[in-house]
Amino acid sequence: MDYKIELLILPVSDVDASKAFYADRVGFQVDHDQRVGDEIRFVQLTPPGSACSISFGNGLTDAEPGSVKGIQVVVASADQAFDELSARGVQVSPVQDLAWGRFVYFADPDGNAWALQELPIR
Repeated sequence: MDYKIELLILPVSDVDASKAFYADRVGFQVDHDQRVGDEIRFVQLTPPGSACSISFGNGLTDAEPGSVKGIQVVVASADQAFDELSARGVQVSPVQDLAWGRFVYFADPDGNAWALQELPIR
């Protein structure tokens, strides 16, 4: 049986600011922005080429905003990811060359942390 991760919930403090950050600056596609009554809002975005989406909103998690660390995404080129994110105004780390790949790192406005990995040639 396959186990497919399809959705990660991120705790954020400002839903609209987070939506703008991920859509306008990081470049994720907005899939949904739905209100379910007065207490629940569900926003879902998907990275280009990904089968897994992220979600945040109101009433989705009790986790502290910014507490998710170590989300790792594979990219074709760490240099290109650095260039694209930097051009969009995202504070991104310089490319780091490690034995297990090339990495760039960024965080959303709350501090949820991402690692973008270019896999080594095998």
